[in-house]
Amino acid sequence: MPPPVFRFAPSPNGYLHLGHAFSALLNADLARASGGQLLLRIEDIDRTRCRPEFEQAIYQDLSWLGIGWDGEVRRQSDHLELYRDAVTQLASMGLIYPAFETRAEIARLVADKEAASPWPRDPDGAPLYPGNGKQLSPAQRDELIAAGVPYALRLNMSAAIALAGELSWQELGKGPDGETGTIAARPQAWGDVIVARKETPTSYHLSVVIDDALQGVTEVVRGADLFWSTSVHRLLQHLLGLPAPVYRHHALLRDAEGRKLSKSTGSTGLRELRAAGVTPAEIRTLVGLAAPI
Repeated sequence: MPPPVFRFAPSPNGYLHLGHAFSALLNADLARASGGQLLLRIEDIDRTRCRPEFEQAIYQDLSWLGIGWDGEVRRQSDHLELYRDAVTQLASMGLIYPAFETRAEIARLVADKEAASPWPRDPDGAPLYPGNGKQLSPAQRDELIAAGVPYALRLNMSAAIALAGELSWQELGKGPDGETGTIAARPQAWGDVIVARKETPTSYHLSVVIDDALQGVTEVVRGADLFWSTSVHRLLQHLLGLPAPVYRHHALLRDAEGRKLSKSTGSTGLRELRAAGVTPAEIRTLVGLAAPI
């Protein structure tokens, strides 16, 4: 049996914090203990938020932590054509459609629906897509596209599930409520998810499954906040004929108020800790990892 392949895949939209350190160190420890490989992927499809200085800081922080990686770094922005091909494949199966509502219009539609009764939300708490993109005729869609109206390409979830049937994944870690072992996928909980936009030919869900497959990743080790996203990933893997890795979701590090560490909330960054004289060994202690053997 070939050695396992792990990956650490940060987005360069801010500086790394202790939560990233925990995930990176855990991946490195597991790769070392199993005689496997650790790959580094830069998930930079969001060109409005990702910046070169954040990418360079990722390399600096990982090097300071003593984390090396195998092979070349894979940057998602270098592989947009592969994601376009996957979108074309899904379109040829009749599984995606353009939706033209803006975020503000979607918010208004949700508010109107919730005035009558609760509107369903996905596992992250966001409302499911409430629009009528699926009901537009081909002629209506073509007219809007020709007029230059922005759109998102959404997965027709009911059609995709009907084609794929029941799916599951192998969980070596634990979900938010302690779920482990064979987990039944529930992609329907996400509604008609976005797989690409007019200006960006992919999404997190789509690019991550393609990259994991092309890089030969066999074990995905990531935070428990992505546990139920695996349902969508398993569905896309099945539809696109991609292999399924095993998953190991880990607990999230939280701040004093119980919130998960986040770039957006200014959680303590590795560069600040390094500047304050904290050592890599002390970082391992802070995140609850023993010294590597």
